[in-house]
Amino acid sequence: MSNLDREALGRHLEQTKITGQVATPREINLAHITGFLEGQEHLEFGVDMRQPWSWDEVFDLMVERCGIDPDRNHTEGQDTIGTRQCLDSLDRYRERFWAAVDQEADILFATGHPAGLFPIYQHLATAARENGAHVMTIREGIEFNGGDLRQINDVVMFQQYGSLAHTHFSEPMRRVLEQLGDQGRRPSFVVADHGWAGAAASAGIPTIGIADCNDPGLFVSEAQRDLEVCVPMDDNVLPGYYSKVTNYILDRPLKAA
Repeated sequence: MSNLDREALGRHLEQTKITGQVATPREINLAHITGFLEGQEHLEFGVDMRQPWSWDEVFDLMVERCGIDPDRNHTEGQDTIGTRQCLDSLDRYRERFWAAVDQEADILFATGHPAGLFPIYQHLATAARENGAHVMTIREGIEFNGGDLRQINDVVMFQQYGSLAHTHFSEPMRRVLEQLGDQGRRPSFVVADHGWAGAAASAGIPTIGIADCNDPGLFVSEAQRDLEVCVPMDDNVLPGYYSKVTNYILDRPLKAA
């Protein structure tokens, strides 16, 4: 059991709107299911469709794993992320992260949400290195879509016009893996989100990720057993609000006797 009580963390998640009544409108969540199934570049997340998925099946999956409102007649307004689903997934995320650290894995960290999720990965990377894992580095400057890839405090991100940028695209991860492959290197574990996580998981790399309620791709990847863990949470609240989430993950589970 974590020193940070699950119930207290759950209250914090809802108070900061990381879960519960979140900011993403219902109509966007529903539209993104359609966009994902149509393979829209901003929504496909690099997920290989290993089986046919209908709109209703993805909707039901989002109800089960993300905690969106199950009422199909609710088409506009507020939507939800389940606190229970988030906490349960965080437990699995934490266990898998520390298992990779114990295995002294070659871990790659990346995010498409530098204004929100970056601090989580930064602190996890520090903990991974301090406990014997190898945090992978890339040769910065891989060009993509008018910008390039940077690695700041161990986390790979996309920059454009001098600013770190929000991106859902999967192509940056593919280019990172191609560069590393050319050097005879490959991550044995990836901690990421959005297209970064989806592309890594589809490439067969053990990966754990975070996804918002308008990001069905990673939940599908998890259901297909490509992505190992998908944690549902709002991915762009104020970064300081994630500090208790980070502390929860960093509270290392006790090893079985």
